[in-house]
Amino acid sequence: MTVVMKTDKEYIVCSAVWFKEILLGNEEIGGASLPKNCDKGLVFCGLRHHNCIYTMGGITGLKESETGERVQGFLTNKNRFVDRIEGADIAIKAGQIESLKWGKQLYSEDLW
Repeated sequence: MTVVMKTDKEYIVCSAVWFKEILLGNEEIGGASLPKNCDKGLVFCGLRHHNCIYTMGGITGLKESETGERVQGFLTNKNRFVDRIEGADIAIKAGQIESLKWGKQLYSEDLW
């Protein structure tokens, strides 16, 4: 059974890490493209951030320390990458969480 959420409200879909220096430019790969607010690099998605990092390493052969600038955050249903702080605001406004467990930043553990 497939559940389809139809809403204009923005909400968090999954954990993501934006590796800004792996590729340069806004390349389209296999018909897909970067989240609409990312101008370069690659964004890896997963259940938790370590899953994103593991996938990046498996595909590129790079260690996280070799990737240059990167940001841990989340993807939204509006195809946007957001950092942990903006993600927290979105998740609270969307009713996905009631409060944060660790300061002002969202962690995947807050969601699932």
